[in-house]
Amino acid sequence: MSVAVNITQSSLKHEVTDFKRRRIREEASHLFFELGYEGTTLDAIAQRLEVTKPFIYTHYANKAELLYDICQTGILQSLAAIEQVQLGNDDCATDRLSRLVESVLDIIFEFQNFIVVYEREEKNLDSAQAREIREYRSLFDHKLATILDQGQSAGEFRIVDALLTANTIGGIMTWVALWYRPEGKRTRHQIIAHTLRMVMSVVGVSVPWPSDSIEAARQ
Repeated sequence: MSVAVNITQSSLKHEVTDFKRRRIREEASHLFFELGYEGTTLDAIAQRLEVTKPFIYTHYANKAELLYDICQTGILQSLAAIEQVQLGNDDCATDRLSRLVESVLDIIFEFQNFIVVYEREEKNLDSAQAREIREYRSLFDHKLATILDQGQSAGEFRIVDALLTANTIGGIMTWVALWYRPEGKRTRHQIIAHTLRMVMSVVGVSVPWPSDSIEAARQ
């Protein structure tokens, strides 16, 4: 019984710690997005959270470590998404690519500030940390290239260079983070549908345009 209680208490403690770190990341990402990394202090983050600065130091050694955690979030989430998609080996490559685009765009919508902060503030990362994130991004591209190669071999896709095509698709998706506005006239559904058609056109697959997208384009 005592072992079970200890395991439960340990699990709860980790959940609480994860929650606190997540809240710190969220507020820091908002401030980095609004003011820039150099224009944001730990005091400002603590004030936004209504906590003391020592509370932040309990979970992050310094502002640089916090920036690194924020910057790696988007790509780690995307790697988890593509690994999940790769489990569906019985599905055709077109279906796997579609699911991946939808999953990554959902990540972009949820973690937009994190991704924009990375694009803007990579220069402020420690060189080893920046290299590690670039390696994660390269791993994502190679995993995507594997799906594209499989689609090419199955006659679903028409591509010449799978890795270059993967880089292109990654750029199409990431670009959404730089211009998307929740209050904009395009809904998330419309953006996902449009981006999916663009990605499919890159690999030579034709996707029909739904009527709501045509109407939105006229507005």
